[in-house]
Amino acid sequence: MTRRPSCRRRSVSACCGREEHIEVLYAAMRLINRPGGEDAPPAVREMLRRLLAVRATADWRDGGLHSARPLTPARIRRVHATLSSALTTAVRKKKITHDPSKNVELASAKVRRPLLWTPERVARWDATGVRPGPVMVWPPDLVGAFLDWLQDSGERLYPLIHLIATRGLRRGEVIGLEWADTDLDGARTISVLEDEDPEAEDRIKTDSSRRVIILDAENVRLLKAWRAEQAAERLRAGSDWVDSGRVFTNERGEPLVPGYLSERWARLVRRSGLPPVRLHDLRHCAATLMMAAGVPMKVISETLGHAKYWWTADTYGGVVPQLAEAAAEATVAVVPRRRARGR
Repeated sequence: MTRRPSCRRRSVSACCGREEHIEVLYAAMRLINRPGGEDAPPAVREMLRRLLAVRATADWRDGGLHSARPLTPARIRRVHATLSSALTTAVRKKKITHDPSKNVELASAKVRRPLLWTPERVARWDATGVRPGPVMVWPPDLVGAFLDWLQDSGERLYPLIHLIATRGLRRGEVIGLEWADTDLDGARTISVLEDEDPEAEDRIKTDSSRRVIILDAENVRLLKAWRAEQAAERLRAGSDWVDSGRVFTNERGEPLVPGYLSERWARLVRRSGLPPVRLHDLRHCAATLMMAAGVPMKVISETLGHAKYWWTADTYGGVVPQLAEAAAEATVAVVPRRRARGR
């Protein structure tokens, strides 16, 4: 009987796949939640079928995979980075002799630069309901209006939203924050150590994202009040309380679900009547607030946990002149005049 050659003696393509296998995988990933899969090559259709079959068996309760959005190039690049790291390790340990991921070309992950909700854009949105762009941020006055509205309405998650709006945490970072990683009475800091959000566009991927964030007096006050309220909720829950150790939980102490938090945010924005921004865009609003306050771009980059200073400057550089122009218009508008302007 002919023995099948061992993995070490077989070709690399038979053991570990070739470049085209990885390219087929990424082509199928790009078709998830998109039309047109029936026109793809047979190999891509088969890979798509297998991917969708696996997704159908996933546990959707944590909101991790429950998304109708197509996978972005940035998401696929993160998958590729993980695969490439594993294959690099395999080559170094002489498990394989060739890393096929090194020769795979990926689509560029375009940076979606935020646009400011200027008065003109707000007026057009009021008239047409059309968003000027996919990533929109509120200027400081609209951030303040929204926070005031939340506070007046008694929103339970007001401290969480205030923390994101002023310190720029990602959704997964704020959900994963633990009381053990806070120092409210001494250094007034929180330590960001993890991000459990697979949908975040700039999720933790470098050591720079694991950072210590300095808190202002208002955030410290809100978090202390939240801690006291959480203790009261624990007493009310009794034996049903789940000791998760998380800062932000539901009324039973369970960690917040990412999908719930995004849905809650969307409902609040609609009820407020303000022009729409996504929950992740509230992080961009924090950057806008820091720019309006004159905080150096390097400090903003470190606070947001960006890997590269130039990425922060490139992303938010276009917001600075818009913010300055809006401030100039607002300044002139408050000056009382005897006759109408332009006459």
